[in-house]
Amino acid sequence: MARQSAAPRSVSSGSKPSASGRSASSRSASHRGTSTRNTSAGGTGATSSASTASASGAKPKRANTKTPAATAAAPARRRRASAARAAGTGAGTAASTAPPQFSLTTADPGKVKADALIVGLHTGAEEHAGAVLPFEPEPQSPWAQVQRAAELAGISGALGEVATVPGTDLVAADRLVLVGLGEIYRLDAERVRKAAGNAARAVAGLGEVATTLSAIDLAATVEGLALGGYVFAGYKQPSKPPVRSVKLLVPSADKAAKEVLRRAVVTAEAVLLARDLINTPPNDLPPAAFAERAAQAGAAAGLTVEVLDEKALQQKGFGGILAVGAGSARPPRLLRLSYRPARPAAKIALVGKGVTYDSGGLSLKPMPGMVEMTSDMSGAAAVVAATIGAAALGLPVAVTATVPLAENLPSGSAYRPADVITHYAGKGKQGKTSHILNTDAEGRIILADAIVRAAEDNPDYLLETATLTGAQVVALGNRTMGVMGTDELRDRVAELARQTGEGGWAMPMPEELREGLQSYLADIQNVGAGREGGMLTAAHYLAAFVPDELPWAHLDVAGPAFHPGAPYGYTTKGGTGVPVRTLLATMEDLADA
Repeated sequence: MARQSAAPRSVSSGSKPSASGRSASSRSASHRGTSTRNTSAGGTGATSSASTASASGAKPKRANTKTPAATAAAPARRRRASAARAAGTGAGTAASTAPPQFSLTTADPGKVKADALIVGLHTGAEEHAGAVLPFEPEPQSPWAQVQRAAELAGISGALGEVATVPGTDLVAADRLVLVGLGEIYRLDAERVRKAAGNAARAVAGLGEVATTLSAIDLAATVEGLALGGYVFAGYKQPSKPPVRSVKLLVPSADKAAKEVLRRAVVTAEAVLLARDLINTPPNDLPPAAFAERAAQAGAAAGLTVEVLDEKALQQKGFGGILAVGAGSARPPRLLRLSYRPARPAAKIALVGKGVTYDSGGLSLKPMPGMVEMTSDMSGAAAVVAATIGAAALGLPVAVTATVPLAENLPSGSAYRPADVITHYAGKGKQGKTSHILNTDAEGRIILADAIVRAAEDNPDYLLETATLTGAQVVALGNRTMGVMGTDELRDRVAELARQTGEGGWAMPMPEELREGLQSYLADIQNVGAGREGGMLTAAHYLAAFVPDELPWAHLDVAGPAFHPGAPYGYTTKGGTGVPVRTLLATMEDLADA
């Protein structure tokens, strides 16, 4: 990635990862050539020359529905997803702490015994003094007691506010944790999610808590608590681990509520899987180790897995991936994960950039810009997690993730500015040639190979994501991804990114910027003539490898994929898991199209 400054969990509430450690690099994948694993339910995961698998599921309701029907396959998918998360964490590899166990209850919140009761408050109108509750009816909260607690704590109910007071004489819980939701007229799922994330850190170290936030928005509360309490504990023990269990106070604990809970846990666990991969240091996650961990997670989820090593990449002509990986002693890989349900409504290709560490290569980055380049495989982590999440949700779409993996390092064997490389084109075809002007614009080089390979499957849609350009941060900041591609799909993805809370903005691709990629020596050059429009120019490079009639979207998450500062809301320090929730929402939306 040309950024110069500061960008396989899957799912059962409460399942624990294996013990962590630092031996991931010593267990690097030993695949030679192409391996395809039979990972159907009941399969052994043994390598075979040609095998297929499917993880099937009935078509679900939309994610935000309040009356989804639980499917008979859901428990099996949940067990497979839990196994996938554990496999992706892997014995002897870095891991995060386990998320809470969640349960539903219709009990009176004031009478629930727990270490803490979490209640949301919003800022009062002018006639109110201090914070007030969003709604009065039960089981939202014990109204009078919470009003008294708010007065004692002196809080206003502003978003981000958290206060803890003793539960004595107020509620049966030992503590009352008050969290701000902000103005009532702005209350939405994202504000509930952020409040739950703030609360998760306030109750860290406790055993069991209860919350009334779930009566406002059950799914948002679960996601916020699971993501906001996340701690990556692969290399040191946290001073306070996340809370162990959460009682979710709801008006009804019927099948519909249980299905909402299940789906929210699946979504959160997919994000946590991506975070685990992103937060693993690059010395423990070279291309082969990433491929192995993702392959294990995919196999546990019932997916078909394929891994190409450097010999197979050379034999098949993946010139872009090989060029970027040439400077490292740890060779590149190409990973493919496939989820194939019965009678899919659409075929979706996912592609994610997997530069497991980016020094810039011979176009060396300045030192401050290198530290966060451990996150330059965030796109790869996101599409791996989203594919496993799609299987766990039972989405009625066929999904194949194509993940190019390489380290971009300087050495005597590294590719050079002025080189001309030949991209992958498929058997019997001539690949496009690319004139390399900047080895730090490496993401687009490996993605071009992967896009061509993904398009060979004849998908209906292609979604690609990458920490691709520093220009994305300059244009949109650290919390809003740039979305480019074909107009209709681009706009849908950007809107869904905003709905999920991950933030997205549709960006144009002016034709004049494509002209800057014209090369006198090759079919295309890898950077434009100037600095202007860098994010959009990079999208033009990728577009040159997308078939003309294929709807596609490019999600540049250079800023949103990694948060170097203090936690806020449900975003913790390090990898964020963006855009996993956007990808899941888009796939579900495309299934209903």
